[in-house]
Amino acid sequence: MSPDDLLLRRNPPRTAPALTLWDEIVLMLARVHEICGSSRRTLALQVAARIGAPVFWIAPTWGADPLNTDGVAPICPPQALTFLAPKRPEDILWCMEETLRAGCVPLVVADLPEPPGLTPVRRLHLAAEAGAGHGRCRPLGLLLTPWDGGAPGVETRLRCDPDHGPGRTAWSITRLRARMAPQKAWTLEDDRLAPAPLQEIRPPG
Repeated sequence: MSPDDLLLRRNPPRTAPALTLWDEIVLMLARVHEICGSSRRTLALQVAARIGAPVFWIAPTWGADPLNTDGVAPICPPQALTFLAPKRPEDILWCMEETLRAGCVPLVVADLPEPPGLTPVRRLHLAAEAGAGHGRCRPLGLLLTPWDGGAPGVETRLRCDPDHGPGRTAWSITRLRARMAPQKAWTLEDDRLAPAPLQEIRPPG
């Protein structure tokens, strides 16, 4: 058998398990991703609706702009969400890490006041991988951060903002960072993506 025959007989590389939100937006499972922007919670609820219950949503009790629970039902069944409210800032990421490591829920969301550092993000990745190894699912972690985010070491960073107009409800989604994909922008309307110009996004002020 020639070397060429051996190459042809090799099994093709396995595709890592992932959650497809839309054709061009895919989130790898057992990894931690970041969603930023003023509509970050809306996009996180879209992820929750697609991945299925149960979802753990971790948010501080002292947040200035908490999730509006009245807006959950049109996107995701409210009963799919379990809310956790740590009392200390350091407990938010600890709670996320332990839940990912348990591998007992498919999605863990941490609603943060600012992006975490590289070391906590690495710990979250390791916890998600451990949970995938001995848990009942391959958990996906979402870090919700304001403005352009900036958590180092995340698998993907998406920004979501409103792009509504007269008679239309739409959102602007920008992929700011991904390990295996370039920056790109879309408009999301009626659950369909359309390409949009890629623009530099800066926080006000």
